Amino acid sequence: VQLQASGGGLVQPGGSLRLSCVASGFAFDTYSIGWFRQAPGKSREGVSCISSGSHKTYYADSVKGRFTISRDNTRNTMFLLMKNLMPEDSALYYCAAPCRYHSGAEDYPNFWGKGTLVTVSS
Repeated sequence: VQLQASGGGLVQPGGSLRLSCVASGFAFDTYSIGWFRQAPGKSREGVSCISSGSHKTYYADSVKGRFTISRDNTRNTMFLLMKNLMPEDSALYYCAAPCRYHSGAEDYPNFWGKGTLVTVSS
C-alpha cells in the first residue's frame, strides 16, 4: 500500500494550494479517504474526509468554507483545494484511509502517506 501526497509549499496568507494524493496497492474506490495534518508541537488533526463514491464529506470546523476535498477514482487520486490559507494552516499534511466523518478519529486510518509540508507565511 502506498499513499503519496504532493502539492505542499510556501504560500502567503490568503493564498491557495491544491494537494494531491495518489494511492496504490488497495481497492481505492471502496475506501473513504481523507486528509490529516500535524503542526509542530500539536496533536494530529483530522482535516477532511470523503466517502468512496464522493457522496459524503466531512470538514473540520477550522477549514469549513475554505477547503474542498474531491477524488477521482479512475486515477486513484484524491485532492484538497485549500483557499484563503492562514498561518494556522501551516502543518505537515497526510492522506490516509479509511477515515471517519467526525473529529476525534485521528487514529482510525490503516493506511498513511508520508505527508507534504504546507507553510503559510508572509
